[in-house]
Parts: sequence; structure tokens; C-alpha cells
Amino acid sequence: MTTLPAPVTALLVVDVQSAFVAGDAAVPDAPRLLDRVTDLIGRAREAGALVVHLQNDGPAGQPDEPGTPGWELHLPVRTGPAETVVRKSEDDGFDETSLEAELRAAGVRALAVCGVMSEMCVLATARRALELGYRVVLPHDAHATYDIPAAPDISDVVPAAMASRVAEWALGDEVEIVARAVTVSFATASATTRTAWPADRWCRHPVRRSAQYGMPENG
Repeated sequence: MTTLPAPVTALLVVDVQSAFVAGDAAVPDAPRLLDRVTDLIGRAREAGALVVHLQNDGPAGQPDEPGTPGWELHLPVRTGPAETVVRKSEDDGFDETSLEAELRAAGVRALAVCGVMSEMCVLATARRALELGYRVVLPHDAHATYDIPAAPDISDVVPAAMASRVAEWALGDEVEIVARAVTVSFATASATTRTAWPADRWCRHPVRRSAQYGMPENG
């Protein structure tokens, strides 16, 4: 029997911008991704969890250059105390942004991550969250990327689904990977969590990988 992950109190929606999820240049199976992300956002809102939309500011001439149609967030945002947009210019959503301050102010210690690209901004943001002591849940069907082009004398095309799976594996034993976004549950950070972080907040706390993926367990 599959064990469901404990509730999280925040959802990070990574770079779900029109350049990457709409039109001919969208990631493979973008409608499925959007369906999963929309469901996560809706349930996070209902539970009173913090929702943070990360929005990438790409370089001039890129599809996500600020002010261009592709830069716009594709899904509606309900800006308020429990939902916000954090702009970034690096893969890591914590790098020189207000993201950690937003999470700490809301008393968040456990979060879920979804969005694009699996091996870039999703991976970098999830890894940094782990390093900062957050518990991180990554639903397999709620992040995506593009196929990796063939490289002469190195490899054929690497399918997007495989690239996403490798990104999950690269996060090691500390991330909680679940097969389906629907199994992620949300809660409001309780008053007891809105206190100073413990002295060992910088320590990593390994968790067992989901048995449904055939991953080895610690210990």
C-alpha cells in the first residue's frame, strides 16, 4: 500500500509562463501538466496554504523576456496574503529573491514544487529548498521539460519524460517524490509553526524514497 505524503503548507509554481506551456513551443503534453498544476493550486488555495508563483525574467530576445507575451504567467494569480508572485533571473528561485522571506513569514516548513523545467529551475529550486531545511514534495506528473536534442557521438534524442525522471533522481534521498499530484495534500501553517526556526534548520533530514519507484531506502 502506498503511503501518502504528510500535508505541506506551501506550493511553489515554477515558471508556468506562456512561452513554455502554450503554443507550438510548449513542453510536450503541456495540457496534462497544466491540468495537474491547476488542481494543485486550487487545492492549496482551499486549504489556506501559501501559493508562490515563480516568474523567470529571461534575457533580451528570449521567449521569457520581461514584458513579452511569453513572459506572462499562464495561469491566473489571486494576489493576496496567501498568494504571491516572485520574479527571478536564475534557475534557483531562492537566488537573490524574496522567496525564503515569504516562506518564513508564513511559517512554512514543508512545501511542494511543480512547473518547468524539470532539470533546470524545478531541480535548482527544490535542491535549494532542501539545503535550507525545508521538507520538499515533488509530484512526478506536475513538472515537465523538453526533449534533449541528439548529440553526435554522444547520444540520440533523450525524451522529455526521461529527462524529468533523471532530474528527480538527481535530488537524492531527501526529496519526497510521489507519482501523482492528486496525492499531495495541503494545510495552513499553524500558529505553532510561526516561530523561529530551530537551531538545526540548516541540517538535512533524509527521507525514504517512494517504494512505487523501486528506489532504495536509507538505512
